[in-house]
Amino acid sequence: MFHICRFPPTSRAGRLGIEAQRAAVSSYLAGFGAATLAEFVEVESGKLNDRPELARALAECRVRKATLVIAKIDRLARDAHFLLGLQRSGIAFTAADMPNANRLTVGIMAMVAEEERRAISERTKAALAAARARGVKLGGRVENLKNAELGRQKAAEARHTKAASRTADLLPVVDAIRADGITSAL
Repeated sequence: MFHICRFPPTSRAGRLGIEAQRAAVSSYLAGFGAATLAEFVEVESGKLNDRPELARALAECRVRKATLVIAKIDRLARDAHFLLGLQRSGIAFTAADMPNANRLTVGIMAMVAEEERRAISERTKAALAAARARGVKLGGRVENLKNAELGRQKAAEARHTKAASRTADLLPVVDAIRADGITSAL
């Protein structure tokens, strides 16, 4: 019995890869004459461990004593601790691209996936820093920028109004203190 689970990457190109992942798993299952019990699709990063569809898939595997089949190991997780914990949890899982993987192979691949996650993060940070250095404005759409500027203006007006109101409240007190001959705080 097999339980099917695919976790595509978060990019637009990755979402287009869902069909390729389905084909890889279908081809793998066809080689065993196995049946799909359920399919769970979740467009979340492999670096996240708290993923609702993954939790549902794992629960289904426990209930049915089924095997979790994924297209590629890095679609499941990019966290070595998570993958090794899953391996120790008793839930059987296999990756269509590495059908003969054993505990050692999964452990090594878990470390490789985690390192790739770190490298992706570093490359992304470097690319964003280079773009900022070139003067590229990052984030936000033009209308969001206009709304942000309008919000800043309104906030400044509100602060000015509040300060003027507070000044008006305190002016009679200050005038009374000056009338008593006190001209400094010391």
